[in-house]
Order: sequence, then C-alpha cells, then structure tokens
Amino acid sequence: MIGEILNIAFITGLIGATMRMATPIIFATIGEILVERSGVLNLGIEGIMLMGAMTGFLVTFISGSLWVGVLAAALVGMILALLMAFLSVFLGLSQHVSGLGITLFSSGLAMFIYRLHFGSPVIPPIVQPFTQVAIPLLSKIPVIGPGLFDQYMLTYIALLLIPLISIILYKTKIGLKIRTVGENPLAADTVGVNVNLTRTLCLVAGGALMGTGGAFLTLAHQNMFLIDVIGGRGWVSIAMVIFGNWDPLKGALGAIIFGFLDGLQLRLQGLGFRVAFDIFLMIPYLLTIVVLVGVSRKASVPAGLLKPYRREEKGG
Repeated sequence: MIGEILNIAFITGLIGATMRMATPIIFATIGEILVERSGVLNLGIEGIMLMGAMTGFLVTFISGSLWVGVLAAALVGMILALLMAFLSVFLGLSQHVSGLGITLFSSGLAMFIYRLHFGSPVIPPIVQPFTQVAIPLLSKIPVIGPGLFDQYMLTYIALLLIPLISIILYKTKIGLKIRTVGENPLAADTVGVNVNLTRTLCLVAGGALMGTGGAFLTLAHQNMFLIDVIGGRGWVSIAMVIFGNWDPLKGALGAIIFGFLDGLQLRLQGLGFRVAFDIFLMIPYLLTIVVLVGVSRKASVPAGLLKPYRREEKGG
C-alpha cells in the first residue's frame, strides 16, 4: 500500500486533484478577502456559491455555452452581493444576520428554480463539462507537469487571480482605499473616499468570484447540479481568510492545503484503505479546524470589520 502511495502516477494524480479541489475555494477565498478587507463579513458566501453553481449549470444547459454559464454565475453572484450591500452597508443591519439570510434565501431559491425547470428527475440532467487544457512544454515536466499544467481554464484563472488581487490590494491606490475603508472608515471618508461605494464595489467583485467558484463545481469538477454540490466550501473559504490573515497569497495557500487533503482522502479511498467512508470525508474539515484554532489567536482582523458606517453619525 505504501508503495502505491509513493508511485509516480499516484503523486501526479494527487497534484492534479489538489488543484481541482482547491480551485473553487481559491475563487471564494479571494472574493471574501476582498470583501472583508473593506470591512464587511459576507456570510452569504455558501448560498452565493450554490446559486452560482445552479445558475451556471442551468444557463449552460439552455445555451449550450459553458462560458455563458460562467458569466451568468458571476452575474448572479454580483446581484446577491448587491442585496448584501443594501442590507449591511446602506441599511446598516447586522452583517451576520444579513449574510446568513442570503445563504438561506439563495439555497432555497436555487432548488426552487432548478425544480421549476427540471422537476425531480430520477437521473439528474448533465452538461458537457470543461475539458482540461495542457500548457505546452510545462505539462511535460516529469511528475509535477501533468498535475499542475494540465488543468481547467478556470483553474488557471484562479491561480492568476492570486498575484493580481495581491497587487491591487498592496500596490495600487485602489487597494489603499479598500484597506483604509476596512481599517478606519472615518479616516477614509475624511480624505474623500466614498466608504459605502467602496464596500459595495468590493462586495460585487467578491460576489462575482464566489459565483464563479460555485460554477466550477457544476461545469468542470462535475457535470451536474446537486443540492449538496458546494459541500460547505463557502464556510471553508471563510476559514481560509482567517488562516491567511486576510492576505490573498496566504489564503490561497490555505485553499491549496485543503485541496490537497480533500484530494488525498479521495485517492486513499481509491486505493481501498479499510477506513469508514465518513472518516475520509471528515479528514480535511477536521484538520482545517485544528489549523484554524492554532492561527486564529495571531490573526490581525481589519479594525472596521463588522462595523457599519454612517457618515451622519460621525458628525460629517
């Protein structure tokens, strides 16, 4: 059994599975980091991902275009994020309650729309999913090449987003505004930054990424929609934000670690390890909790997180 684990084919397959499992979490984690850096906690992430998964699948099923499905998933994520902005940013309602309400609303709406169109089929309808795209030369590198450089286009996009969002947050004036709004909205307002608009735009951008992450699960990782397709990945993404200390690179690294654990448990099942199926499924989530407990004490939370900002209450 150990020999099979150390086999090159097993390692190559595990690397590929790691990246596929990590992709939706990278999208959602980066989206949530962008949102929380502006001072808003979006607990609607699980519902937004589920709605994105259903919308992407349904639009692809109707239109026959996978990319139209992805765009539709991103759009519905933006719409739900606007709802979150209306409740938590402009009305100043509890971000916890608003986010959980959106998750419940989105989850119910996703199943309602799905059943409205498909009914309750015994065999779920399917679409032709994305195919993997090999990068010339790089995909030929022994061991790691086939795993890292023979992936879905959405995986490549997710990986490119990591340095892109890092540069935006830390190297541009826009990123400075976002971070200032998340740390000290009054100071940002004083120098002319529109706090509510900045938070709304971050929510919309983050919602698009969350919706896209959900669509990956139904248009690439799988080729059908199921009610449990997200499987708690939205909540895992929030944990990865804390694990990464609100940094895109570290948060994405946490997502890749989770993807590795998830891919490993699948591969070990395939080798026939005599362990209960449920134990395998628990492994990545249990280890995530353990790691999160270890790093959460040192986490530097944006000072303005969870705090609604009303200009008139600050004497503006």
